[in-house]
Amino acid sequence: MTRIVAVTACPTGVAHTIMAAEALRKTAETMGHEIMIETQGADGAKNVLSDQVIAQAEVVILATDIQVDRTRFSHKPVYETSTSKAIRNTQNVINAALELVHTTTPVIETSSEQTASSQSPLSTEAGKQLVGITSCPTGIAHTFMAAESLQKAAKALGHSIKVETQGSVGSQNALTAEEIAQADVVIIAADTKVDTTPFAGKPIYTTSTKQAMQHGQDVIKAALAQSESQAAGGSQGSSYVEAVKQSKAERSQSRTGPYKHLMTGVSYMLPIVVAGGLSIALAFAFGGIYAGDQEGTLAAALMQIGGGTAFGLFVAVLSAFIAYSIADRPGIAPGLIGGMLAQNLGAGFLGGIVAGFLAGYLTKFLAENIRLPVNLEGLKPVLILPFLSSITVGLLMIYVIAPPVGAILNTLTTWLNGMQSTNAVVLGLILGAMMAFDMGGPVNKAAYTFSVGLLASEIYTPMAAVMAAGMTPPLGLALAAFLFRNRFGGEEREARGPALVLGISFITEGAIPFAAKDPLRVIPSLMLGSATAAALSMLWRVELLVPHGGIFALLIPGAVTQLFLYLLAIVAGTVVTTAAIFILKRPNVQKSVDSSTEQPLVTA
Repeated sequence: MTRIVAVTACPTGVAHTIMAAEALRKTAETMGHEIMIETQGADGAKNVLSDQVIAQAEVVILATDIQVDRTRFSHKPVYETSTSKAIRNTQNVINAALELVHTTTPVIETSSEQTASSQSPLSTEAGKQLVGITSCPTGIAHTFMAAESLQKAAKALGHSIKVETQGSVGSQNALTAEEIAQADVVIIAADTKVDTTPFAGKPIYTTSTKQAMQHGQDVIKAALAQSESQAAGGSQGSSYVEAVKQSKAERSQSRTGPYKHLMTGVSYMLPIVVAGGLSIALAFAFGGIYAGDQEGTLAAALMQIGGGTAFGLFVAVLSAFIAYSIADRPGIAPGLIGGMLAQNLGAGFLGGIVAGFLAGYLTKFLAENIRLPVNLEGLKPVLILPFLSSITVGLLMIYVIAPPVGAILNTLTTWLNGMQSTNAVVLGLILGAMMAFDMGGPVNKAAYTFSVGLLASEIYTPMAAVMAAGMTPPLGLALAAFLFRNRFGGEEREARGPALVLGISFITEGAIPFAAKDPLRVIPSLMLGSATAAALSMLWRVELLVPHGGIFALLIPGAVTQLFLYLLAIVAGTVVTTAAIFILKRPNVQKSVDSSTEQPLVTA
């Protein structure tokens, strides 16, 4: 008798997953073997294999049509096949897996397209073909900076890589099926949920965009090392395997926490807010402040598109994709319903966030705890989970959550609308400092999400303050690099032009390359300048109807009020940043004997 563990999985996680599991179970028992099977699908994993069960197993069977995590089985012989073959040729699959028990190198069954790339174990030697995906919540700066960093790192290490960017305008440089089939390793550098179905059967290394941006070569080396460790059955030593497991656990925790779920919702919400804000701005441009009252006019139609539809929808989209990030597809329906109820009941974006998390975690809980006969499992993701979650979330929103959250939002709205100059300046200082503190990180995104959410309540001043604060860090650094060359190295001086472009485009991340080299001096300078710009914008009660676009959004008539004062606030914040850089950042170069050359000085 042989102890076998298996995982079955298909894209829907219903028919083929269950059928493959039942076929393997019955055949193994008939053959006199002991088998434990974990099924993975749209509603999560069932009968999850414990570490103890895996440790006692002699061989692993992966009958999957999607990518599954193989790190748990790094010390075990693994036989891979598809769910259809596990269903049709079950005994052959089990016999082939049993042959691995007496061999030292796992045999992996692959499709004909993959045969060439799987005949030898992966290694970290030069000449590997890699593919990758980068994605961040807004799909702008971090997405493309991470892609560029990976491309440079791969070239420096002698490998080739193609990176698909999943951004605010959709996927660019999309990976083809042929490129994926030929790839040795897949790197996912993302802060949002990424579909890994196209990479079934490929080693996948996951990390954050920040790691890819700052440590591109380390990411590629770790990806290749991890894949080789998996291919070799973990023969590189327990210390390395444990280190990989620990780092993977840390990354997994950061990717699956509430922040990641919230940012996934924000990333899907943003295009709707941008389209709605620009539509409202155009309506004001054509019809004035009362554009919505002019029935039958183009201005009224634009207002209906932006204010009546887009701004009435984005809270529901935010809620739906928070739930999707937590519970996958079964979470979308209760998330949408809960978010729409939050909007209609006056709970606004705060209620939408609560509804999204409630729908997601409730749906996930039900998926993990409802047990049905095998022939009824298909009803769970399309009927039982959406229905039970929707009515539960809906009733809780109506009777329990929406009333107090709506009262909180109304109080916040009243306070923001009635702010005197002192309170406005204080709020501007806080929002501005948050925007510059981590330049696209969690603190930055918290201030940004707060301001975007208020657009649905027709509160536009925080949005203006946040955009001004987000533009000044790269603008101030670019100006400082032009004026005070001796305070910056060669690479930083070369980055002046790109930083200027990123700054006027409201891409705060353009300041990261400068801040990374001297954070103790640069970050306080950025916070001071951003706080100044935001405080002045709030003091002058500037309103901005769109959440992105930088200087280009300001070209739309009606998008911003008091345009001259707003530009003055941005200029003031930029100048303050530049002045602070001059005071805090020391010169780091000196003239050599030949005055045409510069030698770097090491400074404290």
